[in-house]
Amino acid sequence: MNRSAIRENAFKLIYSLEIQNTENIEEQIELFFESNEIDNEEAQKYIKNVILGIEKNKDTILNEIQKNLKEDWKLSRISKMDLSILKLAIFEIKYNDIPYKVAINEAVELAKKYGEDKSKNFVNGILASVVKDM
Repeated sequence: MNRSAIRENAFKLIYSLEIQNTENIEEQIELFFESNEIDNEEAQKYIKNVILGIEKNKDTILNEIQKNLKEDWKLSRISKMDLSILKLAIFEIKYNDIPYKVAINEAVELAKKYGEDKSKNFVNGILASVVKDM
């Protein structure tokens, strides 16, 4: 499984957790691995790191998104799909030492595949602002 495929699985789990609003994240991670037959150690380690890292830094990540939105926008207005992509990319850029160009490119690709028509431009714009602020 290549890094893009691993990242896509991480995104799917982030999105799933976003919708479910579950209490036991560790259990959900294990269920996700089982149901998607992810037995690759590198993939499991990466996905677990991302999910727990986003949870640990949730407030900071959401604040990064909020402060880079247009004035009249609120977090609640962002689709869960786009929010999940943004959380993943911001975590990778700020906490996982992934080069920002790679993280943004991968996020835009996910937005093209899973988001709405305007998602790729929205995600790209927010992440470009986040990087500019760093």
